[in-house]
Amino acid sequence: MSEFLTGNGWQWRLARTVTQGILGVVVANADLIMGACVLDPTWRALAVALVMAVLSPVMAELGAAAEEGVAGE
Repeated sequence: MSEFLTGNGWQWRLARTVTQGILGVVVANADLIMGACVLDPTWRALAVALVMAVLSPVMAELGAAAEEGVAGE
């Protein structure tokens, strides 16, 4: 997990981008996946934007914490 979050190789950057995209799609379609209700397309766009706005900094912080843990050993 540490290499996934802190790796700067093209394959790790690609993996992080694909993971974020998949999570965005899952959140945008959570209403259809769970079958509870159907959201308006405007709300779906807002949900994806909110998830991406939160997910990127969270992944960056997790990567920084993992990097400190590796450097501190």
